[in-house]
Amino acid sequence: MPKKKPLVFVTRRLPEIIETRMCELFDTRLNETDRPLKQEELAEAMRTADVLVPTITDKIDAHLIAQAGENMKLIANFGNGVDNIDVASALGRSITVTNTPGVLTEDTADMTMALILSVARRLVEGARAIPEGSWAGWSPTWMLGHRITGKRLGIVGMGRIGQALARRANAFGLSIHYHNRRRAPLDIEESLEATYW
Repeated sequence: MPKKKPLVFVTRRLPEIIETRMCELFDTRLNETDRPLKQEELAEAMRTADVLVPTITDKIDAHLIAQAGENMKLIANFGNGVDNIDVASALGRSITVTNTPGVLTEDTADMTMALILSVARRLVEGARAIPEGSWAGWSPTWMLGHRITGKRLGIVGMGRIGQALARRANAFGLSIHYHNRRRAPLDIEESLEATYW
């Protein structure tokens, strides 16, 4: 007789490739509506499932964990950190809690660089002007932005995300200055051309 697959309950829609793979490996229940679940719905999932896959918007508190069924062994948070989960309560019930550290490092650095460019080059204002009809055509002084090359970028925290941002900023010719609780190793400072302050 084949071994029973663990019942995995996923609280929100995840990227299709992840959902497909989870359905291949587990007896997976997906939240097809992608709406945030109510506490009663989360409680029912925790009573019946072996694994709960919440996201950072699901509050998994002590009251909810107290309602977990005997089979609940893992809360696998889809997101960085576990601030939304009462880890002590979960551990008290022998439920392991995990998260996905590092998966958003490159994405966060990309978005930060995009915001820097958007402000300097007034991209949002320019994109808004066209559909609003306030663009009268090209002129040498319309929507002048600023070059970022040669400017100084201050980064507070030179962890994974700070380093990823520094690599991108270097490509745009920004001078990197950073602060961290502890100074980064010299080889990292040199590779990022970063100055500690």
